[in-house]
Amino acid sequence: MGRLFLIDLEESTYTCKHCETHLALARDVISKSFTSRHGKAYLFDNVVNVTVGEKEDRMMITGVHTVVDIFCVGCGSILGWKYEAAHDKSQKYKEGKFILERFKVLGPDGSSYSNTQEAQMDGSDADDE
Repeated sequence: MGRLFLIDLEESTYTCKHCETHLALARDVISKSFTSRHGKAYLFDNVVNVTVGEKEDRMMITGVHTVVDIFCVGCGSILGWKYEAAHDKSQKYKEGKFILERFKVLGPDGSSYSNTQEAQMDGSDADDE
């Protein structure tokens, strides 16, 4: 197994709640109004220190999207997904963007988020904007 190189972010960061690997800058949050199967989720312009799974078409509340799940390189926890393609024109802005499920990460102030605060949903990807 090779040596693991992590990108260390400066400024306010979101980190993996299991191993505290840096994932994203607070300034890269595009929206905090998304919902996943497990509750609140944030849309980010850029995320680091993740690996990606296989591409798959997934039916979400806003339609079919081609996505890849993203995993923490530090501990392997699934953190959310990356939008590879949106099949609906109105959803194209999501392409190349990342979803981090809020209960999987620590906020910039080190706070965690309890998914019991949100209603659980079968679909995902709703944005309230």
